[in-house]
Amino acid sequence: MRGIINLSRFFLGVLLFLVVQCSIAQEVPRLPNVVLIVSDDQGYQDLGCFGGQEIQTPHLDRLASQGVRCTNFYVSWPACTPSRGSIMTGRYPQRNGLYDMIRNDMVNYKYQYDEVTYALSPEMTLGMDLREVLISQPLQKAGYRCGVFGKWDGGRAKRFLPLQRGFHDFYGFSNTGVDYWTHERYGVPSMFRGNEPIKEPGYTTDLFKREALRFVRENHKRPFFLYLPFNAPHSASNFTHRGVQAPENYLQKYATSQANEKRIAHMACVTCMDDAIGEMVKLIDDLKLTDNTLFIFHSDNGGSTVADNGPLRGHKAQMWEGGLRVPFIAQWKGKIPAGTTRDDFLTTLEIFPTLCALANTSPPKDVILDGFNMLPILQGKASSSRKEMFWQRRNDKAARVGQYKWVDAEQGKGVFDLSQDQGEQHDLSSTRPELLAELRTRFDAWRKTMDESEPRGPFRNY
Repeated sequence: MRGIINLSRFFLGVLLFLVVQCSIAQEVPRLPNVVLIVSDDQGYQDLGCFGGQEIQTPHLDRLASQGVRCTNFYVSWPACTPSRGSIMTGRYPQRNGLYDMIRNDMVNYKYQYDEVTYALSPEMTLGMDLREVLISQPLQKAGYRCGVFGKWDGGRAKRFLPLQRGFHDFYGFSNTGVDYWTHERYGVPSMFRGNEPIKEPGYTTDLFKREALRFVRENHKRPFFLYLPFNAPHSASNFTHRGVQAPENYLQKYATSQANEKRIAHMACVTCMDDAIGEMVKLIDDLKLTDNTLFIFHSDNGGSTVADNGPLRGHKAQMWEGGLRVPFIAQWKGKIPAGTTRDDFLTTLEIFPTLCALANTSPPKDVILDGFNMLPILQGKASSSRKEMFWQRRNDKAARVGQYKWVDAEQGKGVFDLSQDQGEQHDLSSTRPELLAELRTRFDAWRKTMDESEPRGPFRNY
């Protein structure tokens, strides 16, 4: 009898232990997953949810309908390398040092690099300064599994690759663009798995999707940060094909379109990417992770000349709104109200501090960030504190202060009231000279701050 009583006490003790452990587990919820998706050269209206009438993006449209669209969202530079560098660091390109393209310009003259000459080229030797802290590093320390699949664009040499910058998993290419099918950049093989160059067949969007799905399956039982930077719909980087490449079955989706051949390829490429995003979102939903996953989507810069940037003026590489303002979508079921639209002034500089706050970790104390946690704005609980933003691409300059924007670039000059004139058609310079002077003064003050910041390579002279 005594043995039965002791055995009962033992099992009761085990049961109480398990109950306590379950209670503790419930009190400490798992950190939310983060899926950051970046497209390449996608126009402001290259989505149905942003007014696109001819392009098919049902999955991104659904993501927007279940979350928030931000219509006043900016990148830090009008082309890929510096823009993507700011996404990763939360710092202006002029502060993190990567304020121009890492690109072998000799390809413009049909020069074919061989192994020896490529090893000495800018694409092989330049990259994001190793002293810079990337968002993957604080997230990794907070317990996240970090993976990146797609266009890295932060340096090709081993010391610059993702596995050395806080990521656990990498599949993709590290320069500014490749051929979608051969994965070569003007004849140079450019695909990596981890730190090792690889060659395998396949369309880049499909391959990046495959690896992203694998990563989610392998890491769904712990917090993960999935960075999915597509090269779609960027033009192919080769000598023989000038334009965007898309699979035939996606080109057929636009067989009846009245658009020209280049525009059709662009739209087909976007729709293929949209389907890949749809598969990834579905997998996360099937794994019952949607309620605990923040999805973010935006383009890395304004759309190319074949993109639909309406109603904005200009395109990629320009200081007009069409080069700097991009579509932005965020979804977090139960945390971000569904079907909402925010017109708050926001930028990619906000992503780094937002993800740190989400992960309940602080940014490194010795790093100056140029953004803030935007989650309360996305949730509709607060208004954006951003009042100004500045841009410089070589001799081209622009500043936005409040509702006003100043442009001084090769493509044109002027002062514009974006609250009334987002198409930048009515120059106020002559009628508001005091406003022009104020915007120039604000730009000069920002430039002085950048020049006085701790210098970073690869371009700055120090």
